[in-house]
Amino acid sequence: MNSLTAEIAPIIAAQSNPIVRAENVRKAYIMGANTLEVLRGINLSVQPGEFLALCGASGAGKSTLLHLLGGLDLPNSGDIYFEGKNLRHLSNQALSQLRNTRVGFVFQAYHLLPELSAFENVALPARMARTPVAQAESAARDLLQRVGLGQRIHHHPYELSGGEQQRVAIARALINQPALVLADEPTGNLDSHTGEEIFQLLCALRQERNVTLIIATHDRQFAARAQRVIELADGLQH
Repeated sequence: MNSLTAEIAPIIAAQSNPIVRAENVRKAYIMGANTLEVLRGINLSVQPGEFLALCGASGAGKSTLLHLLGGLDLPNSGDIYFEGKNLRHLSNQALSQLRNTRVGFVFQAYHLLPELSAFENVALPARMARTPVAQAESAARDLLQRVGLGQRIHHHPYELSGGEQQRVAIARALINQPALVLADEPTGNLDSHTGEEIFQLLCALRQERNVTLIIATHDRQFAARAQRVIELADGLQH
């Protein structure tokens, strides 16, 4: 076992609940001479397998909180614990490995690499995790088939509709069998019909794969279908 694997092994092995926890988390950004307080003391605990919706207007701090929970950023003060491990205590390399193998991200803007096909986009995180090539490619094909794109695996993002690109992004988020999926306004760029399809797909895959799902949305109809809803306003939870 190398030192990096040893560093994150307690996270992978941890069985204690909750899967992710925020304690008095604050986040602010310096904008010239001004300081913008986005989160002002968030306390949050999410259980394994739970489906949680973060609801609130644009600028309420939903995306910022998702980024902190997934280790994409660190709070100015307070702590984020993932499976019992304080993310502040992980090295940058260990955080990168955690994000790649334990957390799946789905973004409003898809964030697919335009030079890669759907198949290559989905397989990429597995290749980065050093999954054997045949295993990574098999998993990518299976996931693309599951999200309804079995006939379009070699298409590039510019050849796919918005809904199809989001299906690719969902498959990519699941390729390494994460424990937690964070979806940031996953239907925000889609029409209502396609948005409903994507929402239903996320819900079905959550149950099939027994993953924890946290979704940030301003759509209260979608939020109401989660097991629990947390409202964010003015950097605080309600």
